[in-house]
Amino acid sequence: MRRPPLDPETRALLAALTPRPAAKRTTSRRAVLAGFGAAALAAVGGCGTEGTQQTEQSCTSTDTSATDKKLAFSNWPQYLDVDDADDNRHPTLDAFEKQTGIRVTYHEEINDNDQFFGKIQNQLAHCRPTGRDIIVLTSWLAGRLISLGWVQELDPAKIPNVRANLLPSLRSRATDPGGRHAVPWQGGLTGLAYNASVTKEVRTVDELLTRPDLKGKVTMLTELRDTMGLMLQSLGHDPAEFTEAQFDAALDKLRTAVDSGQIRRFTGNDYAPELQRGDIAACVGWSGDIIQLSAQDDRISFVAPDSGIMLFTDDMMVPNQAAHRSNAEALMNYYYEPETAAKLAAYVNYICPVQGAQDAMTKVDPDLADNPLIFPTPDLLGKAKEFMPLTEAQSRTYNEKFQTVIGT
Repeated sequence: MRRPPLDPETRALLAALTPRPAAKRTTSRRAVLAGFGAAALAAVGGCGTEGTQQTEQSCTSTDTSATDKKLAFSNWPQYLDVDDADDNRHPTLDAFEKQTGIRVTYHEEINDNDQFFGKIQNQLAHCRPTGRDIIVLTSWLAGRLISLGWVQELDPAKIPNVRANLLPSLRSRATDPGGRHAVPWQGGLTGLAYNASVTKEVRTVDELLTRPDLKGKVTMLTELRDTMGLMLQSLGHDPAEFTEAQFDAALDKLRTAVDSGQIRRFTGNDYAPELQRGDIAACVGWSGDIIQLSAQDDRISFVAPDSGIMLFTDDMMVPNQAAHRSNAEALMNYYYEPETAAKLAAYVNYICPVQGAQDAMTKVDPDLADNPLIFPTPDLLGKAKEFMPLTEAQSRTYNEKFQTVIGT
């Protein structure tokens, strides 16, 4: 049977995933996110928010940037450009230090959200310094810290590049109303993936859940926001704003697929080698992983289903009692220069949040300038949603329900 033609955007998306020499990253940024979820929510829920909620009045931070030209920056591994000749050097960061005179101590210490949260939870809860001026957390947890009053409000006048160049789709997000506390570092997409060596093309969530030839050869993610976000979209619901009844309906749909044996299991990042080997035929997966897999085998493809995809971002924030807020704002502003953003994106290969970086990329790495997984089209971003911020009560309720279905 002849397949229907693909729309131009999807053709471009799939074309972007043809084999290409990978950057020096050896581990997917999103790979280390698999560990967060219920454990992180338990950690946040267990911190006793009634006694730890902070305000500008209850937790005042003093900025010594004018006399102390230094900055402590904590980020995820493999999330900053590296010099080809020296893995300990970061060209864009070196240029920032030379340009501003600010000495940056850079730590690749965030291996998953809940683990890092455990390192800083007690200090932030009691308005004590963490020893860090910038931390990078995934948006759902960033939003939680913002709601607790644990991060400093940024001065818009000191980050003009952010105000001018932040992608419109990332402005005024539910996790940071008004965009006053968090600045996106990079982002990524959650969608479908399949291995054409063992199955024909998979285009929709419903195919993934019901197609007979895929029975027992499908995995989905243990991360609630990714899996349930796609499930909600498959029913026409908005994962950025949904009711408990809509969540339950999406969960029932997922339960049916589990009970029928359609879904082999729920995974973290360990779906990637299974997809590569052909042990599974199709899955819910992360764009960064699929880029890496397809660079080794062009039969592996990423699909943005018509019902929608999920967007995640990792956000820069200045925690309470950080003493160098202005220095941190200078760095945020610097990375929103299109030329700098393009150099960073050429290395990390995730969604670049900076307008103008795509044009700048034509001089940095022309092959990447048209990659829609780094520079998504407005239409593709229009299909992407971030998951609705949850209260602690909602987090517990939804996770308990989700866990009963996925059985982990």
